[in-house]
Amino acid sequence: MKYVEDAVTPVITSSNQVLVGVVCAGLNPVDTYIRAGQYGQLPLPYTPGSDASGRVLAVGDGVSGLQAGQRVYVSKGPDGDHSGACASHLLAPEASVNPLPDRLTFQQGAGVGVPYFTAWHALLQRAGAKTGDNVLIHGASGAVGLAAAQIAKHHGMTVFGTAGTAEGLELVRAQGADHVFNHRTPGYAGQIGAASGGGVDVILEMLANVNLVTDLELLKFRGRVVVIGARGNIDFSPRLTMGKETSIMGCALASTTKDEWAEVRQRVTEGLEAGWLTPVVDKVYPLQKAATAHEDIIGSTGAMGNLVLEV
Repeated sequence: MKYVEDAVTPVITSSNQVLVGVVCAGLNPVDTYIRAGQYGQLPLPYTPGSDASGRVLAVGDGVSGLQAGQRVYVSKGPDGDHSGACASHLLAPEASVNPLPDRLTFQQGAGVGVPYFTAWHALLQRAGAKTGDNVLIHGASGAVGLAAAQIAKHHGMTVFGTAGTAEGLELVRAQGADHVFNHRTPGYAGQIGAASGGGVDVILEMLANVNLVTDLELLKFRGRVVVIGARGNIDFSPRLTMGKETSIMGCALASTTKDEWAEVRQRVTEGLEAGWLTPVVDKVYPLQKAATAHEDIIGSTGAMGNLVLEV
């Protein structure tokens, strides 16, 4: 089976479209779920990927904020029409194409979209976290977790982060966490409870099928768990939510409204430009190794930031 082959270069057909010459493409777990058909039958041939970075090659007549040669990052939004990012050329609506600050590399730019937009949506739009809150980020050394740590720290929250390796814990602390815990250590939840003074206000959960019961026990009165990821089912008593009136919230970036997306897009871009948001790149693969990268992003047990394809 061929994974990489020549394809017809996309052509601008609408006034709001932008043609981008891709330098790097970002990889996210959701890309593997889409490829596997979990979101329905895919039109074949199919080019995966929603996140990319590169330079603008051409713009439609109605595009006013971008010009040829400009460095940009791209992430698929609710506006739809967006060709795959794992290719030399990408066609996207203007609302999905954003300026990439000069201080960031193209590799970093490819790691902005899904991780940072998801973290912002989960933490601020879904959970409504605010200054002074205790926030626990499970799997904080992954791309979404590191983005959430940076966002939470900038907004004056106390950040508790978990990871599964010493290197991961060190990275999480470097990205803003006030307290770090190895989730492979027996009794780590008790350590979080003690360090937080009795519980946390918000939990961002990357593996709900494993951690949800523990999460509910760690929450303060009317605390919230935002489920960002789950890889299986779980059996638990809903009574765990009753005494403290806690909430379990789902989070899917694809479900954001256009207004929510516009807010996230603006604020994340501002953070990148101001310097308080900086993507962390873990591994870089050539385009020809895309299949290997997909295997790694699901099979990895020690995430350390973004996985990126160099096109």
